Amino acid sequence: MTIELRGAGNRRGARSVSALLGVLAAAMLVLAGCSVDNSEDSSKPTIRLAYQSFPSGDLIVKNNGWLEEALPDYNIKWTKFDSGADINTAFVAKEIDFGAIGSSPVARGLSAPLNIPYEVVFVLDVAGDNEALVARNGTGINTIADLKGKRVATAFASTAHYSLLAALNQAGVDPKDVDLIDLQPQASLAAWQRGDVDAVYTWLPTLDELRNDGTTIIASRELATAGKPTLDLGVVSTEFADAHPEVVDTWRKVQARALTLIKDDPQAAAEAVAAQLNTTPEDAANQLEQGTYLTVAELTSPTWLGTEGNPGNLAENLHSAAEFLAEQQQIPSAPPLKTFQDAIYTKGLPGVVEQQ
Repeated sequence: MTIELRGAGNRRGARSVSALLGVLAAAMLVLAGCSVDNSEDSSKPTIRLAYQSFPSGDLIVKNNGWLEEALPDYNIKWTKFDSGADINTAFVAKEIDFGAIGSSPVARGLSAPLNIPYEVVFVLDVAGDNEALVARNGTGINTIADLKGKRVATAFASTAHYSLLAALNQAGVDPKDVDLIDLQPQASLAAWQRGDVDAVYTWLPTLDELRNDGTTIIASRELATAGKPTLDLGVVSTEFADAHPEVVDTWRKVQARALTLIKDDPQAAAEAVAAQLNTTPEDAANQLEQGTYLTVAELTSPTWLGTEGNPGNLAENLHSAAEFLAEQQQIPSAPPLKTFQDAIYTKGLPGVVEQQ
């Protein structure tokens, strides 16, 4: 049997019914193209996890089988997605319980018209040099201003898309003056190799391939310093969290264990990530070094998740992201701060993660 969850939302509020049908149809297509791991034992309930191929503790948990080890009475079903937008769609379609997803898609998901009933339970990483805008050599692009009239690819509704809009805004460039193209990381790499795009804002591991014959124009680390940080987060369906808080606790414990491994044994962490990315430990180590990974103490500080009954400033970060998305006409409007505070799952913190 499979544990279900309720999702709600649509693509555009004014066309709620038809748009919702479109989202659900899209979800079926997305899921049909996803990579799914693990066979299921029909006698056990199934926990469904969405993951992405960016270097993080989530890949360590998956590679080392820590969740399967900690929850032997459940099937653990891992499904690979290309972006946070696809994961939001899967939540709407009631197909997943947990997801590894960027902060900008979460801000979008918690806002109208999607209004997805999920909660943030973990900070996987803070974007640094692991997300960046790269221009293909020979295109004449040396600054953000040079993007005017150029073809720039990014995965729409992702943290990279958010950062690209923030970079354009910071430089005073109207997005309408740039030919923005919606492409997932691997599709953007193929377009780059064909010469169909001039620049790409994306994340690792695709980012490193682009850097081989491109120049970094700006990285998310710089935008974070300028007040537009992006993060990779762990989210869980509210319905699932309410019904299975002990599973959420276990999930957080193994994720905290992965963060500790990144800090204490970077070689072991790199080997696990390398196995998932089909690359060398040296390459995986380089990729891990480009991100920022919190300690358990930092994770539950007021800056990030906070503690039970006292959600941290992560809620402010998500609210700010939603306000920016609204300014950029990516969503109709930003919900109040309380919406984001209520979406920070602090039950049991900090004790739960400290027990890993």
